[in-house]
Amino acid sequence: MNLLLNEEKLTDLTKRASEARRLIIETVYHAGAGHIGGPMSAVDVLVNLYFNEMNIDPADPHAAERDRFVLSKGHSAIGLYCVLALRGYLPIEELKTFDSLNSRLQAHPDMNTLPGLDMSTGSLGMGISAAVGMALGAKLQNKDYRTYCMIGDGESQEGQVWEAADVASKYKLDNLVAILDYNKLQQFGWNGENEAREIPVHEPEKRWEAFGWNVISIDGHNPEEISSAFAEARKVTGKPTIIIANTIKGKGVTFMENAYLWHSRIPTDDELTGAVKELEKGFDK
Repeated sequence: MNLLLNEEKLTDLTKRASEARRLIIETVYHAGAGHIGGPMSAVDVLVNLYFNEMNIDPADPHAAERDRFVLSKGHSAIGLYCVLALRGYLPIEELKTFDSLNSRLQAHPDMNTLPGLDMSTGSLGMGISAAVGMALGAKLQNKDYRTYCMIGDGESQEGQVWEAADVASKYKLDNLVAILDYNKLQQFGWNGENEAREIPVHEPEKRWEAFGWNVISIDGHNPEEISSAFAEARKVTGKPTIIIANTIKGKGVTFMENAYLWHSRIPTDDELTGAVKELEKGFDK
C-alpha cells in the first residue's frame, strides 16, 4: 500500500479518534445506556471516512452529489454520532441527549431526525442492502457519488448480508465500498473460560472473494492503512470492494479491549475516570 497521509493529517486523525472514543464513553455513562465495544473498534475507520475520505459538507447534508454512508451495524450509533459531532453536523453538547425522549440521537440511527444520516438502521443485515440500492441508483442516474457501508462481523451471520453481496457483484457496483469491522468478538455465544467467544465469521476474505468482491485486508486502527485502502478501492473497476478492517473490540481502553462484557456495559464512576485518563494520553500527543 502507498501511504498517503502527511504527518499533520496523521496526527489530526489520531487525535480525533482519541477524542471520539472519550465522547463515546462519556455519553454512554451519562445516558446510562448504549454500546461501547463495537463503537470503539469502529472509530478509526469512521474518523477517516468523515475527515479524510468522503465528499461531504456538514453545511449541506442533503447535497445530491454527496457521498453516502450507511452504518449497517446500527447498534454502534453512538460512535457515528460522536464523529458527526466532531465533524460539525451537530453540537457536541447535544450528545448529552443520547437515548433520551425526543432526542435526535436515538440508540439506533434515524435518518428522519438527524441531518447527515443517509439511512435508518438497527435490524442487522438490512443496512448493506440499502447501501447497494444507493450505489445502484447512482449508476442508473450516472451520478459520481460513492457509497460506503460499515457492517459487523456478528452481523455477517445474517443471510441478507450475502444476498446484498451477490446483488452488488451482479451489477458491478465499483462505486460501493463496504467495511467489515472485524473485531472477532460478538456479545452472544456460549460462555467460555476467560470470556471466550467463537469468532463470528471465519476467513471473511475468502467468502467475499467468492461473491465476486475486491477484497482489501488492513489494520483497522492504522490511519495510513485505512486511507490507502480507500484510495485503492477508488481504482477498482467492475466490482465492489470490501475492506476487512481487523480491529479490537473496546480499542483504546486497556480494560475494555477484547472483553465481550463491554459490548454494552455502562462504566462505573471509577471506570469512567480511568478510561478518560487513558484516552487523554492519546489525545494530548
